[in-house]
Amino acid sequence: MSTFRTRAGIELYYKDWGHGPSVVFCHGWPLTADSWEAQMFFLAGNGFRCIAHDRRGHGRSAQPWDGNDMDHYADDLAELIQHLDLRDAVLIGFSTGGGEVARYIGRHGTGRVSKAALISAVPPLMLKTDSNPGGLPIEVFDGLRADSLADRSQLYKDLAAGPFFGFNRPGTKPSQGMIDWFWLQGMAGGHKNTYESIAAFSATDFSEDLKRFDVPTLIVHGDDDQVVPIDAAGRASARLIAGSRLIVYPGAPHGLTDTHKDRLNADLLAFLQS
Repeated sequence: MSTFRTRAGIELYYKDWGHGPSVVFCHGWPLTADSWEAQMFFLAGNGFRCIAHDRRGHGRSAQPWDGNDMDHYADDLAELIQHLDLRDAVLIGFSTGGGEVARYIGRHGTGRVSKAALISAVPPLMLKTDSNPGGLPIEVFDGLRADSLADRSQLYKDLAAGPFFGFNRPGTKPSQGMIDWFWLQGMAGGHKNTYESIAAFSATDFSEDLKRFDVPTLIVHGDDDQVVPIDAAGRASARLIAGSRLIVYPGAPHGLTDTHKDRLNADLLAFLQS
């Protein structure tokens, strides 16, 4: 296992595959770096160095009691990039990881970044507020918290078997493998860490972070995303990031890194080579 310690003493796990220009992946909730394996395997085989870490409190990384918020996630990412001395890296974030990428750029700029991609990502803001009427009501996230406290193992199984991969849609064929894989990654995370991360991904406003993007940015979102609705997320982010490109996958669910991996891999490779 490859690990390093942050200045605060938090041990973070990361994987580092392939050789070539650097691509850094940030995973979703409650997952791990393993959720990117289809993209990393493909891109590493096409001449790129692919790096992904388990966010603090998730997977094989340490489970600190405090610091389960976007500022700490972004600062941990900055320390990983510095630890590996990455230059001209491409940052790619899925779901919560898209927030991590946005907050990284908001706090640390793009001095070490050449491009960015947001995949089914949570920015600019998931929570419904007076200024964000298209967001999801607080009751959705309070429900996630309640279900996490009651039986988080069942919560993860229900998410994977239902809206995450779109297996609750008529005519879909659920993959028990995907469901089990999601559950296994989620249960590797710390209970308090994953619980507090719900607030981090839902209530953090990334609007000002997105305005700081000054590198080519690709946004990919499914128009049947039941977890992070496209209008309040992908389309809203595209309006805030100058010069960004939005690709909409018709009928795609939230977890399109798996359900639409071949198309996503091709789109990411084209973006990296452009």
